[in-house]
Amino acid sequence: MTAAATKPRVQSAARTAAILLAVADSDTGLSAPEISEAVGISRQVTYHLLHTLTEIGMVSRDTGNRYVLGLRVATLAEGFRRQLAPAEHLAPLVREVAAATGETAYAAGWWLGVPTTLHVALGSNPIQAAEVPRGYAEDAHARASGKLLLAYADRERREEYLRAHPPRRLTARTIDDVVALDEELARIRARGHAVDREEFAAGLSCMAVPLDGGRSPFALALSAPSDRLAENESHYLAELERIAAGKTSDAG
Repeated sequence: MTAAATKPRVQSAARTAAILLAVADSDTGLSAPEISEAVGISRQVTYHLLHTLTEIGMVSRDTGNRYVLGLRVATLAEGFRRQLAPAEHLAPLVREVAAATGETAYAAGWWLGVPTTLHVALGSNPIQAAEVPRGYAEDAHARASGKLLLAYADRERREEYLRAHPPRRLTARTIDDVVALDEELARIRARGHAVDREEFAAGLSCMAVPLDGGRSPFALALSAPSDRLAENESHYLAELERIAAGKTSDAG
């Protein structure tokens, strides 16, 4: 089979995946014209692919004639949960952050309703910040990864978490007021990353970025002595964002 004959099939697969991601990223589903615009394909092709996805149960139409995820998508989600824990997928990214920055790196995500550290990789710098262990799930309001996950969570999930875990003061810099915290979370969403500057522990600063632009319930983060993070903040942020986006290093 020639490359020209193969290309349409690959293109169709990419377009199908893009449609599913666009629908998943919406709050209440999308109409066919909205999907066409979001994905950047013609309406004719959009309707054709939506018809196929509807037939196999990957999307369905609600009473408002908007396309929402179908029941078969739950099979994919369950298979992901059953076959490999998220930490197994995140581990290579975490190791890459540690190698690129020399700092202790983390992956965090929503686990059983709580922002939790899922994987840890130690850095190579001689002096390391105190390590937050795998499975740590306390004080999300004071950790960069926790603040980032709260910032990108829907309001109901965020408010439910804060009702069950009222912010407490850990250091002089901890934000323990709900209104002030909400303002901080808005700033995080606006700039696309989170930093805690000794809000969790004195002498320790952390930085976190979202995976998939915040649509995924996971974050990449690193921690460092505060003075070293301040000196290297732009470099560390660039490396976190590069790795979260799946890009290779220019040095490689």
